[in-house]
Amino acid sequence: MTDIQRSGFVTFVGRPNVGKSTLMNALVGEKIAITSEKPQTTRRAIRGILNRPGGQLVVVDTPGVHRPRTLLGQRLNDLVETVLGDVDVIAFCAPANEKVGPGDRRIAASLDGYPRAKKIAIVTKTDTSDRDEIMERLMEVDSLRDDWAAVIPLSSETGDQLEVLSDEVLALMPEGPALYPDDITTDESLEDRIAEIIREAALSDVRDELPHSIAVQIEDIAPREGRDDLTDVWANVVVERDSQKAIIIGRKGSRLKDVGARARAEIEPLVGTKVFLSLHVRVAKEWQRDPKHLGRLGF
Repeated sequence: MTDIQRSGFVTFVGRPNVGKSTLMNALVGEKIAITSEKPQTTRRAIRGILNRPGGQLVVVDTPGVHRPRTLLGQRLNDLVETVLGDVDVIAFCAPANEKVGPGDRRIAASLDGYPRAKKIAIVTKTDTSDRDEIMERLMEVDSLRDDWAAVIPLSSETGDQLEVLSDEVLALMPEGPALYPDDITTDESLEDRIAEIIREAALSDVRDELPHSIAVQIEDIAPREGRDDLTDVWANVVVERDSQKAIIIGRKGSRLKDVGARARAEIEPLVGTKVFLSLHVRVAKEWQRDPKHLGRLGF
């Protein structure tokens, strides 16, 4: 008799910056989604694939739910709604080091709109808190709904309780064969992954108002003619204003050079060769509010 195999989709929801992308990367065991201290770093539904002895979990990372101020913000919220309607398990996340607030309560209550999905609660970032604080957060989170299938404290940084989470989630999945081949960890294209790596590098050390204004477009990725050890990547870093362009480029191009060096260090292991990375900064006025610009940038 063969063991029962289960497979299905799980997504993490919560306020921006509660550690959803870090958790997905930790579960999958590879960096699939970029992470940043800046809210709303995630802008797409990114799928990471985790194979377990009892089946396969497809983890869908989504933007944090927030009150939208732009058309982009509204589209990100709409994307989250679409994902929530399609998944088998919704995992609500709240960090151990912050009290549960109105935003958490609103998101937890909104899960009523997705009756098909089973729900669990996760208290993230337990490595940042002591035992008493974790217990307090667990009780707060537990009281948000009466239909949690499980409430799990964990740390993506130390790996504590990650196995417990994946076992609990897999047990809630429908029976069925794997949805993806067992040798892939994501269905993200190489182009999308490289664009995200560049955006992550551009996000570091920028001022508060700038992160939302940064997008990255890949123009081309190609092996250098006559060289099998070098890949050329041409990309645009898109911002909304000339003043932002100046910040990204930096004094005598120093900041853009740093962005390129940081990105290249992550792109090279991904493509398996040395990389020549050509970055250009261009301005698309108020692109977050312009449907045409959003379409060109893939939103």
